[in-house]
Amino acid sequence: MITTTNPATGETIATYETLDENGIDAKLETATRTYRDWRTTSLDQRTTLLHALGDLYEDKKEELARLAVTEMGKPITQARSEVEKCASLLHYYADNGPPMLESKFWDLSDGGRAEARWLPQGPVLAVMPWNFPYWQVIRFLAPTILAGNVGILKHASIVQGVAQKMEELVLEAGGPEGLFQNLCVSSDPIGKVIDDPRIVAATLTGSEGAGSAVAERAGKNLKKVVLELGGTDPFIVMPSADMDQAVKDAVFARIQNNGQSCICGKRTIVHAAIYDDFADRFIAALKDVKLGDPMEDDTELGPLSSEGQRDTVLDQVEKAKEEGCTLVFGGEKIDRPGAWITAGLLTDVPIASETGTDEIFGPVGQLYKARDIDEATTIANAIPYGLGSAVWTNDEDEKEHFANAIEAGMTTFNAVNGSRIEAPFGGIKRSGHGRELAEFGLHEFMNLKTLVHPA
Repeated sequence: MITTTNPATGETIATYETLDENGIDAKLETATRTYRDWRTTSLDQRTTLLHALGDLYEDKKEELARLAVTEMGKPITQARSEVEKCASLLHYYADNGPPMLESKFWDLSDGGRAEARWLPQGPVLAVMPWNFPYWQVIRFLAPTILAGNVGILKHASIVQGVAQKMEELVLEAGGPEGLFQNLCVSSDPIGKVIDDPRIVAATLTGSEGAGSAVAERAGKNLKKVVLELGGTDPFIVMPSADMDQAVKDAVFARIQNNGQSCICGKRTIVHAAIYDDFADRFIAALKDVKLGDPMEDDTELGPLSSEGQRDTVLDQVEKAKEEGCTLVFGGEKIDRPGAWITAGLLTDVPIASETGTDEIFGPVGQLYKARDIDEATTIANAIPYGLGSAVWTNDEDEKEHFANAIEAGMTTFNAVNGSRIEAPFGGIKRSGHGRELAEFGLHEFMNLKTLVHPA
């Protein structure tokens, strides 16, 4: 049995019966049967479905956004934006995906000709988190549909309503039964699902621990896996930056999704020449963040996704103080029903400490002073993760330096780091491997088959 809870109130939303072994087997068998037919459909059929699904996300935006807010607490304006982004990605792959699947040809030295052709492989398992409950799934599902594969979702338990709704929408858009199915299960049976020969590959967005477990199981079965894991991303501000915009975006980077985003800046690293001015503005702006009912349009910070997640962040704040960090303000439990915590800021964080290297998945930021560009780079890279990064500078030489020197899968200049539907997304180091989005995400779970035609 899975129970979902409203993190803003602590009230139970719904309960769901979990699948037993027979139920899981039936889902896998349906996926296998559907794949045999779906792999032979035309690109026109697949893109028509993607457009229809995108239209549904647009038409049902308010309903879908409110469901996400109810289950995991993000501000309603951000939930609407998430749904809109899902629709945009579905239409993007429908409009731009077919050329990404075109064969490539080469003349061979013996006078023959070779062709590289993209072909589907089968059912792909997606293990997805609660923080962006629609987007994380759609960025896997859209290329899966276009590729001719089928998808099976193990979603986070706390957003089980979202998971079931997403399955319903694929059917409503005209997709066949089994093209995309939700597995209503705990994490316990997922290892056996990965073992099952009917699953050809797996993708996971989530914690480092979950990624390691899925990768180990997939590795034992010689199955490909794409992992997008945690991050404690640097947000670097240099003297040439637009200070007003940098402060504004640094605050948003820390409170977006109630501080529960893998790729938004968690460690703000500021050049010494502007540190004092930036720190004063940053602290004032963070203190001014409007905390409130996530269903209200003017709310900037809602509850964390669960009381357990809130308690984890509170424990991390206490650990930070034990390690000698200064809690400038905030990071405190709010005495009301639900999973509430105030925004906060830590300074004097030792670079090699647990606080300095671990991800705080909540609205508590860290502020560092860097003497120069080299120290800013050292602080940025002094972590086991390498997902995203943001750099604020209008100096072209500095941009080139950071582009090459920061150890991350992404660096965004003069804006909040985030995924863009037209560009590859993913990390390095302990933030995972593989890429999503654009043509790179489309190709991850396809067979690049070489055909040789001798002279």
